[in-house]
Amino acid sequence: MMENFPRQSWTYMELIKRRAAEFGDRVFCSFADGDELTFAEFETATNALASGLADLGVKKADRVLGMMYNSKAFLLTMIAVQKLGAIFVPVNTELKGAFLEHQVRNIEPRVIVSGDELRGAFDTISIDGLDIETTVSVEGGGVPLKGTKGALFQDLLACKARPSDIVTPSAYDIAMIMFTSGTTGPSKGVMMPHAHCLLFGFGSGRALSMTPADKMFICMPFFHAMGLLLQMTSCLFYGSSAHVVRRFSATTWLEEIRSSESTLTYGLGVIPEFIFRQPPTPHDQDHKLRLMLAVPIGDDWGRPFEERFGLRLVQAFGMTECNIPAYGKLEDPIMAGCAGHIENDFFEVKVVDSENDEEVSTGEVGEIVVRPKHPGCFMAGYFRMPERTVEAWRSLWFHTGDAGRFDDQGRLFYIDRIKDCIRRRGENISAFEVEQVINGHPEVAESCVIGVRDEDAGGEEEVKACIVAGGNAPEYSSILDWCVERMPRYAVPRYLEYVSELDKTPTGKLRKQDLRDAGITDNTWDRESIDYVVPR
Repeated sequence: MMENFPRQSWTYMELIKRRAAEFGDRVFCSFADGDELTFAEFETATNALASGLADLGVKKADRVLGMMYNSKAFLLTMIAVQKLGAIFVPVNTELKGAFLEHQVRNIEPRVIVSGDELRGAFDTISIDGLDIETTVSVEGGGVPLKGTKGALFQDLLACKARPSDIVTPSAYDIAMIMFTSGTTGPSKGVMMPHAHCLLFGFGSGRALSMTPADKMFICMPFFHAMGLLLQMTSCLFYGSSAHVVRRFSATTWLEEIRSSESTLTYGLGVIPEFIFRQPPTPHDQDHKLRLMLAVPIGDDWGRPFEERFGLRLVQAFGMTECNIPAYGKLEDPIMAGCAGHIENDFFEVKVVDSENDEEVSTGEVGEIVVRPKHPGCFMAGYFRMPERTVEAWRSLWFHTGDAGRFDDQGRLFYIDRIKDCIRRRGENISAFEVEQVINGHPEVAESCVIGVRDEDAGGEEEVKACIVAGGNAPEYSSILDWCVERMPRYAVPRYLEYVSELDKTPTGKLRKQDLRDAGITDNTWDRESIDYVVPR
């Protein structure tokens, strides 16, 4: 299937044309609402929609912003925009206010395509001074933004396709801009060449040994690289099919897997753990699922998850900016934190001292840095943020901001975000590892661990755990007793605080910055208040 498709010709247009010719009216994507998209329709419908968008004035290098749930309209819009040589910009469906306005003003779209349910988000922002010409309503009931013309998605889709509208991009042209959440500043728009986007799909499918017989269950949002690039694009690359739902639900996940007869799926952040925490049933292995890529895999639930559901878990390491330079091997047993082996045909990866960028020894923890071996297979930079691009590419390596190490077998282990490596009295403490221990407590639902400064102790960084109880909150001392038995004494939290919930991104990542900013609050419990002593 991959023969005669050299990397230099990797574009979505070329890939879809090939798959339409090969598979024709076979269903490519089915959706939870009953809608379907065949390989052939993916080619013909996007040609028509491209001409409809051209009638709105969309041309090469323009940006078209899409705020849509997982849907057929999302996929058609993305490819139609790219067929005009324009750039598709999918945005998080939860954005509103300043978060949304920052992204809209950063990219200055010519056209906005919005699901009607999400249209109200744009009423929370100002678009004064922006040259947004048209608002496209997907379902047909949306009101155009003030100062823009209105258009209906179905009318654009009904246009007669004009071959003269179609632009032939190169593998190195920008296909889309995907925003990454800003941890210490505004979110950044990652400029994604076609080859970079397709490499996500190629590498993902290769790691999972995908074939046309596979069906991918997609519950991750299309505005995220995992749902759109690793999952949907891998299906395109390998001629597999996909079943797509709007969002993840732990309570319906297994039934959706079973009824869709899916063989593959992915889960990011807490998703696999939430699935595992559902009550076991006699039907837990009544499905066709053979593999799940899960990032990260926890010590306490990884192997039990495989045994309970009768499937294999695979881990990986990557980012929107740098693709996926490491995948686990199917024949290897899972190891907590192990991202697998480097994809040496596409990437160079090192672990360096985050202070001076010198490579560290095998087994030593440092910052993971990456660079591509081929052009087009990496981000092209942050859109209109050259200073952030230069900062990320220090010493001619892309700095991931992630701490990791290599073992003597050449396997890459992810430890934590650099900023989540708490430095306490000369020891590097992984917030992730402390969270894993606390989350294993039978009366804890989830936790978030951060480093806080204790000014009374000369500004020394201490460990604080914010905890959501699973029912009645246990005594703080019982949490400490649990930790003492399961982690080094230097990692046992000094500060604990119960919270009602933890803020997360739509993909399940903890939003920690607000908790860091709050630091030690009036509700924070200090183990020294009861003279609790951590034994040696």
